[in-house]
Amino acid sequence: MLAAMLAAGVVQAQSGPVRLMVGFPPGGGTDAIARTLADKLKDQLGMPVVVDNKAGAGGQLAAQALKAAAPDGLTLFLSHDHTISILPQVVKTPGYDPIKDFVPVAGFATFVNALAVSGGTPAKSVNEYVAWVKAQGAGKGTVGVPAPASTPEFLVKVIGQKYGLDLQSAPYRGSAPMMADMLGNQIAAGTGSVPDFIENHKAGKIRVVAVLGGARQAILPDVPTFAELGLAGFEDLPYYGIFAPAGTPKASIDKFSDALAKVLAQPDVKERLTAMGLTVGFMDQATLAKREQAYTRVWAKLIKDSGFVAQ
Repeated sequence: MLAAMLAAGVVQAQSGPVRLMVGFPPGGGTDAIARTLADKLKDQLGMPVVVDNKAGAGGQLAAQALKAAAPDGLTLFLSHDHTISILPQVVKTPGYDPIKDFVPVAGFATFVNALAVSGGTPAKSVNEYVAWVKAQGAGKGTVGVPAPASTPEFLVKVIGQKYGLDLQSAPYRGSAPMMADMLGNQIAAGTGSVPDFIENHKAGKIRVVAVLGGARQAILPDVPTFAELGLAGFEDLPYYGIFAPAGTPKASIDKFSDALAKVLAQPDVKERLTAMGLTVGFMDQATLAKREQAYTRVWAKLIKDSGFVAQ
């Protein structure tokens, strides 16, 4: 009888719901992506998939929560490169080690970061933005970034150096509050991922003026890359993946990975994620692990060369 009760308890525990944590508040690009996938994953897994927004410190709080979670296959973390590859290099005590504390489950997309200007800024190109900053503030300007010590913040520094501007980063707790200030013309420009900007760019409320990466984005064919503008070295693409606590059974990881692969194969899902500015492509556990490690190495050098000191 005891064995039967224990078995029943295991079955009940595995019945869900699956908690898919996101390190940013509702309304931003990552949140929209997570909700798109969660809605489809529930059908493939046969159990509810709930998006849990644990916003704060550029995803650091969500990462710490993942580390503390039981490795039962029911708590997962959907994250882009910042929390996994960048933040552990720029924070002295992040409270987690992605290599030791997490296990990759599967990846689903790459994307590019971009520079966008608000509707109250007349600039329609990087050169026009540079000229506007020099005319309005004697070369001084403020650029929003969705998280401190992030890839977008390093981009602000590099842009300032290239064009001789004194640009200061204004860190936000996610892209949603940054976007709100851009729409309200509280800040003239922002850096972030294309998914953060694409809807308001399409609506003409803001303007994406340049993107990172080695090629123009299909969804933004008229927007040049920074490499075209003479700013090379940022061609390696950031990624989106799903991670679980270390010790999560392989059977649970395989089950979720298989479900994600089937979801990404659905034309409406691929179309929707592509419209958000993602380059959709399934990555199994091993492929995501290699992608994470390669991107981390690239940015380790860029961060070191920038002179940034972990805080």
